[in-house]
Amino acid sequence: MAKKKPEDPPKGSPAWMATFSDLMNLLLCFFVLLFSMSTIDEVKQEKVVASFNQMFSVFDAGAAAIGDGMLISNGVSQLNELDEYINSTGKMDDGSMVSEDVAEEVAEAKEKLEEAQMEESEALAEKIQEALDERDLEDEVDVVFTAQFVQLTLKGALLFDSGSTLLKDDAKPILDQVGLILERYADGTIEIEGHTDNVPMSGAKYSNNNELSSGRALSVFDYILSITNLDPANVKHAGRGEYLPVADNSTPEGRAKNRRVEIKIYNSLSSY
Repeated sequence: MAKKKPEDPPKGSPAWMATFSDLMNLLLCFFVLLFSMSTIDEVKQEKVVASFNQMFSVFDAGAAAIGDGMLISNGVSQLNELDEYINSTGKMDDGSMVSEDVAEEVAEAKEKLEEAQMEESEALAEKIQEALDERDLEDEVDVVFTAQFVQLTLKGALLFDSGSTLLKDDAKPILDQVGLILERYADGTIEIEGHTDNVPMSGAKYSNNNELSSGRALSVFDYILSITNLDPANVKHAGRGEYLPVADNSTPEGRAKNRRVEIKIYNSLSSY
C-alpha cells in the first residue's frame, strides 16, 4: 500500500499572529487618538516656567534675601504676575493644582517683597518730611506712605478758590518747593490726583465734581512740569471727584479735608 503524502503546511502567518497584529494596531490607534485629543497651551506653559524661574532668581546676582542685593524691577513684575496667576485656592487658572511648596515659596517671596517696599517707602517719607520741615511746609503738606508710594496731600483751599481750577498766587511758592522735592526724590512714576467734596456744582464753569477735580489735577500737573525738569512721561494726572473722601462730608470741616490734591511718588520696587 502506498504511503499517504503529507499535506503541505498552510500558507501565510499563523492565526495567532494575525490576531496579535490586529490587537497592536488597535492599541496604536487608541493611543494616537488619546494624544490627538490632548492639547498643550504653549503660551501658558512658557509663562508658568518663566515665572517659576524668576521666583527663584528674582534677586540680583543670585542673592537669597532682600538684604543681599537690590530687587530688580523685572523680578518684581514677574513675581506679581505669578501671584496673580496662582489664586487663593492653590490652583492655576486652568484648574490644575500646584504643590504646597511652590505656593509657600510664592507667599514667602511676596512677603519679603512687601517688607522691602514698605521699608523703602518709609525711608523716602522720612527724607521728604525732613525737606518739608526745613522749608516750613509741614503745616501745608501732609505726608503718608504705603508699600507702593509716598503721598503728599495739599489742601484744596490752599491751592484754589471755590469752584475754580486756577492756582492761587499764594500757592505757587509752595508748589515751587514741592517741585524741588519731586526732582530730588522722585525717580519713578508720579501721580497727581484731584479730589472734591460731594456738594453739587451750580452756576460754575464746571458742571460736576468730576470735571472740577480733573481740572485741578491738570493745573497742578502743568505747573509742576513748568518749574521742574521732570520727565512728563513719568507724571500722570487724574480727577477722582467726590468718590474717595477722607472725612465726613456732612460737616464743613470734613468737606474741607476732602477738597484736596494728592501727589503720589511711587517707589522703585513698586509694580506701578
